[in-house]
Amino acid sequence: MNTQDAKRVLETALICASQPLTLRELRSLFADELGADTVRSLLDELSRDWEGKGVELVVLASGWRFQSRPELREYLDRLHPEKPPRYSRAVLETLAIIAYRQPVTRGDIEDIRGVVVASQIVKQLEDRGWIEAIGHRETPGRPALYATTKSFLDDLGLASLEQLPALDIGGEAPPAFEALQGQLLDNSEDAELPAEASAETPAEPPAQTPAEVPAEAHQVPPAEEIVPSLSLFGDDGTPALPNPDPNGPPPQPQPESA
Repeated sequence: MNTQDAKRVLETALICASQPLTLRELRSLFADELGADTVRSLLDELSRDWEGKGVELVVLASGWRFQSRPELREYLDRLHPEKPPRYSRAVLETLAIIAYRQPVTRGDIEDIRGVVVASQIVKQLEDRGWIEAIGHRETPGRPALYATTKSFLDDLGLASLEQLPALDIGGEAPPAFEALQGQLLDNSEDAELPAEASAETPAEPPAQTPAEVPAEAHQVPPAEEIVPSLSLFGDDGTPALPNPDPNGPPPQPQPESA
């Protein structure tokens, strides 16, 4: 089979596929007669062939796929005017923390947000396929460790966690993250969620022994003195998640199936 015919096979398979195809799946089209490097070279040529068109060939966390170019989204949205699923600010803040600090436990998220993470919030993200439990922390209670999935990166059009946009306080919302949230940060959204997900309880500090509890702790402060928890998003919806610890390890890309 010559190069042109092989590219036609790859092009047809990718256009007809309902989800990204891995390198292994693409090699199976040729009964594994073509090596991985050869298939990658053909895919690179195919990607160049589609330059300047409304559709592009991209590599994502879970494989290769054809997709429309971002600048054409506003036109394509007119074919489907219905609104996308909406998520509360609490859901998106939880997702952002997991994405940029993974792996994390619910306790870690609560320490950052300052409120209890409702079970419904975690379930929503798991049902959407954006997060999953990847293990347990070896501490009392062995809490689950959560991380993002390849589907999360696919929905953002990314191949690895290293491509996540930087979140600068006060900066403009990165296009990729903005595409994920859309209009999901509407304050009225909390009212549309189940009560368990929208009603948040301030996280309680670690319990103190009677000897450690100061006298003033027994006094209930006036309502006006209670300071609300710091939001991870500004009033304009701009993500403002603190940058990860610079001394910590950088985020690792999701492994690609060969």
